[in-house]
Amino acid sequence: MLQFINDLRSEIMSPWKGLENINRIVVKIGSSTLTQETGRINYEIIEKLIRQISNLKNSGYEVVLVSSGAVAAGLSFLSGYKRPMHMRQKQACAAVGQVALIHIYRKIFGEYGRNIGQILLTKADIADRERYLNARDALFELIDNDIIPIINENDAVVTDDIKVGDNDTLSALVSNLVESDLLIILSDIDGLYDKNPQKYDDAQLIHIVENIDDKIIACAGGSGSSNGTGGMITKLKAAEIVTAFGGNMIIAKGTEENILNRLVSGEPLGTIFLKNKKALNAKKQWIGYGADFEGEIIIDLGAKNAILNKKSLLPVGIKKVEGNFERGSIVRIVDEEKKIIAKGISNYKSDDLKKIMGVQSNEIESILGFNDYNEAIHVNNITVKEM
Repeated sequence: MLQFINDLRSEIMSPWKGLENINRIVVKIGSSTLTQETGRINYEIIEKLIRQISNLKNSGYEVVLVSSGAVAAGLSFLSGYKRPMHMRQKQACAAVGQVALIHIYRKIFGEYGRNIGQILLTKADIADRERYLNARDALFELIDNDIIPIINENDAVVTDDIKVGDNDTLSALVSNLVESDLLIILSDIDGLYDKNPQKYDDAQLIHIVENIDDKIIACAGGSGSSNGTGGMITKLKAAEIVTAFGGNMIIAKGTEENILNRLVSGEPLGTIFLKNKKALNAKKQWIGYGADFEGEIIIDLGAKNAILNKKSLLPVGIKKVEGNFERGSIVRIVDEEKKIIAKGISNYKSDDLKKIMGVQSNEIESILGFNDYNEAIHVNNITVKEM
């Protein structure tokens, strides 16, 4: 029995041992961690986390911080508001709160001899390829100059239709931007449970997730805090993004004593999502998880099997084209049951695809008067969704 327990402990800890080789870490701190139950800022927790991040920097790690809490910080000044529901109220809280929050970070990080830089992002900064690369360059320049980037969504100016939506997803996209080895999401929960621990006393913490399948997704519930915008499902979405490009991700409780140092030292706390061994390159990461799609292509079974077997999408396999888009646009590829298969960069505009769908590639020129590509979407420009 003792040997079985030791073997089990070794099996649980082994993925964390691999974290000894990490260099660049993205830490995401959620609103539920940064705030009291009243919704006001928890200065004690912030100070403890800043001390730990500073200690990681002193140990040689590169750290990027994604911080929620701007709206919550704004509530402290706009005392007439409760948790705001209207967009203009959220924007006002964010505008006031972001100033207050970055002032807190600057003051406390300064006490530990650390400099910070602020970057506010929107969905458009990630979806547009040029802006994506500009943001990437700015982040690398800060890191190279030993400055800790502090990132939040620009909530004071974005609207619902152009928001990333939650900082779990934002932190995953930032991890992609900076090519981090590890994303640590600090929340008000210990990790991923097999069922909601607030409802079921026998809920069990899942220590290791190697593949985010339907069974794992079924374990996710809603938001556990009125001060946050994300729930466990958004954290699973973040894990899908991070592991796809070859990073690891951990969900852990932000108020746990000395949590960051303990995680990085290899202590098995929370839930770790293991990186995909077949990581996507930077371009395919952006296609799959950064860029917005501008149209949809419905394909037949033969084309679906071809894409899943790492082949290009040919016109003959296209059943329908939806939306109006130009050549070079990102499109979503779905099967006849409307299940998402992949995203890719179209070689033809939507009007031309509608003319050549269902035909052989050698017929393209006779129909369009030109044949720039035999493929509707080349395999190098397709990112397959994990099935």
